[in-house]
Amino acid sequence: MNHETVARAPDGTRLAVQTAEAGRPLVLLPGQSNNHTWWDAVRGDFHTTHRTITFDYRGTGASDKPDEPYSTQEFADDVIAVLDHLGIAEADVYGTSMGGRTAQWVAINHPGRVRRLVLGCTSPGGPHAVERSSDVRRALIRPDAAETLADLMYTPAFRARHHGPHRTLGDPAMPAHARKHHLAASNEHDAWDALPRITAPTLILHGDDDQLTPAANAALLAERIPDSRVHLFPGARHAYFEECRPEASDLVREFLTG
Repeated sequence: MNHETVARAPDGTRLAVQTAEAGRPLVLLPGQSNNHTWWDAVRGDFHTTHRTITFDYRGTGASDKPDEPYSTQEFADDVIAVLDHLGIAEADVYGTSMGGRTAQWVAINHPGRVRRLVLGCTSPGGPHAVERSSDVRRALIRPDAAETLADLMYTPAFRARHHGPHRTLGDPAMPAHARKHHLAASNEHDAWDALPRITAPTLILHGDDDQLTPAANAALLAERIPDSRVHLFPGARHAYFEECRPEASDLVREFLTG
């Protein structure tokens, strides 16, 4: 990282912030129960055009870990607190998985702060979303859940070439209470009614073999967000952004600069 600092959320929670390089600001939001290292494999792809900004969600990394309910709207407020701390009026925002849910609320509640929006492997939440199957849900609570999660993130071919450690499988230092609050925040997300209020041009990306967040959610988001388009990566799973480099990063960079 070029710079590390600490921002304060509206409720006083300390948020560890990391920035790198220079250019138009690009906020990168990771998935549930992950910190900024989720982006380690790809953030450098954007440094020819952007200053990348990450932060550790409350409950992860070097940020505070209050034992109280979290929500994707609260995470979105934390994003704005980070931008305010850095003196940034407007940024591009790229959120994946739960980060995509958080990014929806950033664009909905703070339209003047988001220039362009990228939503990856995410869903609108609530009763309209296409949920993962009961088989996947059961597999994720078995003793070998870590292996299951890795299979949901990456294809066998990718894992055969890249043995890890993979930075997308959760923050191992998270306390149990924070994991519980992250899970609840993601599960309780429902932006369906508010999605038409997004004014930022939006790119929606998804792996078409994603069983963690089924790819059908990409079309649902596109139906609700006015100025949006979808790109699916054939055969890719949840971590398309890593497995489908450089195509995925190129698409995002072209969208943000075009």
